[in-house]
This record gives sequence, structure tokens and C-alpha cells, in this order.
Amino acid sequence: MPQTVKGVIARSKGADVELVDVVVPDPGPGEAVVKIDACGVCHTDLHYREGGINDEFPFLLGHEAAGVVEAVGEGVTEVAPGDFVILNWRAVCGQCRACAKGKPWYCFATHNASQRMTLTDGTELTPALGIGAFIEKTLVHAGQCTKVTEADAAAVGLLGCGVMAGFGAAVNTGGVTRGDSVAVIGCGGVGDAAIAGAAIAGATTIVAVDVDDAKLEQARRFGATHTVNSKDAGGRDAVVEAVREITGGNGADVVVEAVGRPETYEQAFYMRDLAGTVVLVGVPTPDVEVTLPMIEIFGRGGALKSSWYGDCLPSRDFPMLVDLYKQGRFDLDAFVTERIGLGDVEAAFDKMHGGQVLRSVVEL
Repeated sequence: MPQTVKGVIARSKGADVELVDVVVPDPGPGEAVVKIDACGVCHTDLHYREGGINDEFPFLLGHEAAGVVEAVGEGVTEVAPGDFVILNWRAVCGQCRACAKGKPWYCFATHNASQRMTLTDGTELTPALGIGAFIEKTLVHAGQCTKVTEADAAAVGLLGCGVMAGFGAAVNTGGVTRGDSVAVIGCGGVGDAAIAGAAIAGATTIVAVDVDDAKLEQARRFGATHTVNSKDAGGRDAVVEAVREITGGNGADVVVEAVGRPETYEQAFYMRDLAGTVVLVGVPTPDVEVTLPMIEIFGRGGALKSSWYGDCLPSRDFPMLVDLYKQGRFDLDAFVTERIGLGDVEAAFDKMHGGQVLRSVVEL
């Protein structure tokens, strides 16, 4: 029987979010209903509210979540009621051209639930990233549920998006390994996760670059060995030179750009070593462009990469990272700035704008 629960929606572009009644149908074939324990407040949710993703309002916000499977539909074998899971938005299909090539982390036909959750008047909701987790219970495709050992949902739920994106940008996309030098531009949640990933992978020099001294100090907690305040350094070239000096005059083996701006991408391009790698994980707005001399692209060699969801494979990466967390080797608790209720999402967006938090996490 369908259930009516409380959830947070964005009804129209730019409007404050609302806490409303949402009807969750019973799971159909391949689907699961998950009781949400915790969900992080991510910039992507704000992009949905502002119309930056698409205009399929009203949106059911939230996607960075963990909880317990309550019910499953016909044919579901991946999870069962009672399983503790992290939700993911890359439920691989196993059949598209990326999966057929043995690269499921690029899956181009990821699964979502077939049914829609609705308002009580029957209005269909569009779940953020196919999840919609600012809600007491949500309906997803069973493949979006990754079973892990039980842990603090507020911490491990962050693997569902931002932390995985940053960690994977360094380790999966950038291929950081022992002895590497790494620079990370932008020390918010994603950038700090990239720093933590680089440290766990064995990088020996990790340079954090940001305009905020408080963020730079925080980056040291995640493993940064050096910091550069790009506002105080004296321009693009000075920032590049500072990183080069720290890395023996050569530049970093891997540079992770976690801002998504042309000026910071140019810094990333020039502060890497010859044959080094630049990884773009910061999401740019559609209107910005970057111009680079082709002779420099050719002459410097290496690779310019984009990182989608940290090029992760949830079934592989989530359990491993939860294990590292429970072993005390990956401090996910440090990403949780505050724990809030469902009615506090709008205030969390304001704090996000002000750069006051790494993550506000809704607990239910």
C-alpha cells in the first residue's frame, strides 16, 4: 500500500524549499523503498532549486544518503529488507557500450525507478539525481542501493556524492599513487575529499590551494602537507610558481581542480609537471570557456581529464571506503559540520552560500 511521508521539495525556480506530504508507492519490479537515516545537503540540490539542472519542477531534493531497505519489488536480488545501504546515482546497466567495454564506471544508461513519487494531489515529483532523499522514505531502483556494513549514516552517506566525487577524482581519475605530488585547488568538501584520497593513496606532497585561510587549515586535517592562499600569492603566475617551488621546481604530478572556473583551470594546467595530469571535478557553469595555447597542450604532454562521480563503481568503492572509515583511516566524520532536521534545508543552503560548512546533514 502506498505510504504518505514528509519530504522537501523545490516547487519552482528560486523559491524557498517546502516540507510537504509525499506519496511513496510500493516498489515495482526492480525497485526498492528505503527508509532514509541521513542525507547530506549538496550544492547539486541547490542547483536543482535554482533551475540549473533542468526545469522539471517540482523536484524532490536530496541524494547524498544512507538508510535501511524497507521493501523490494519483484526480481530484486541485490538487496533485501533490513540491509543498510548507501544510495548512488550510478546504478550500472551492464549492457551499454561503456559496460560492454569493461568500464561500468562510465555507464551511459544508469537505472532509476520506473514509478514516480507524487504530492497528495497526484502531481509527479522529479527526484534529484533519480534519488530524492530529503524524505522519510524514498523509492529508487534497487541498483541504486549499495549494501555496506552498518555505520554512522550521516558520515557514510556522504559517499553517495561529494566525498566520492573528490576521493575518486584523485584516486580513480587522477591515478594518484605512492610518492606522487598532488595539488588540489578549492578546499570545500570535494577538494578536501581529494586531499584525503591522495593521502590514503600514498602521495608524499599534497598542496592545498584556496582563498580562505580557515579552509586551508582545515585541509591540513585531511592530509595536506602544504598550503597556498591564492588570494595573497599575487596573481595566477605567483600561485603556479608557489606550487612549483613546493614540488621541487617541477610542478605536481596530479592537479585536481575542484572549483570549475576558467582561471583556476588555467592555474591547474600550468602548475602540473611535464606529463602530469589535470583532473577537473569542479562543475563549471554552461557559459564559461577556457583558452589554452595548443603548443602548450602538446608540449606539456600528460592528460587533461574530467571526473564524473569520481569515476566510481559504487559496488566496488563504497564498501571499501566504509571499511577504511571504520578502521580509522578515512575521517568521514570530519566532513559533517552540523546535523539538522528536514525543516532546516533552506537554512543549510544559506550557510552553504556563506562557506560556513563542509556539509550540513539532515538526520531523520
